[in-house]
Amino acid sequence: MEPAISPDISHAPGASPILVRRAVPTPPAVRASASLFLAEAGRQGLNAGRRMLYVGPEPAGERVAAALRVEPGTEVLARRKLLLAGDVPVRVATSFLRLDLFGGTPLCDPGFVRPSLQAGIEALGHRFGHAEEELLARPPVPAEAATLALGPGEWVVEILRTGFAADGTPIHTLHTVCAASRHVFQVTQPSGADEF
Repeated sequence: MEPAISPDISHAPGASPILVRRAVPTPPAVRASASLFLAEAGRQGLNAGRRMLYVGPEPAGERVAAALRVEPGTEVLARRKLLLAGDVPVRVATSFLRLDLFGGTPLCDPGFVRPSLQAGIEALGHRFGHAEEELLARPPVPAEAATLALGPGEWVVEILRTGFAADGTPIHTLHTVCAASRHVFQVTQPSGADEF
């Protein structure tokens, strides 16, 4: 019996190149950086960029509402950016924050939070406790396909990462839509878990 050969999809005819690796769960050192994406891409030697698309209130969809423990349609703060590797769009990432916790704060200001969004959240008295991440593969909606310059038949991987305060309050949900053909997702086994 011949050994199975793993296809190199980065060189398949008509395939988009795989540009970015995304670790799941997000390593703490990367999570605490000024930009999760810029830190990841920099470690991979990629010329990365980001562009803020929108900062302001918008109604929470069902998944975001459930993550933040608010009713669907509740106004939340959205901070949406486009992430690029070279000139290629690879992700749309939106931070969602509850307005009852963060309305009227510097996090509502346009532009990027300096030195980082996590530092901005902590400056307002919130301490990180734990996070949960979910991945979902699906076809893109038209706006996502246009923003990410996806070809017909391409899919996206949607990642919903919610950070909870030490008291269990959900304080930040990061909704990321990744061009599936431009990513490799690395899943790391927790240390101390040595069973197959």
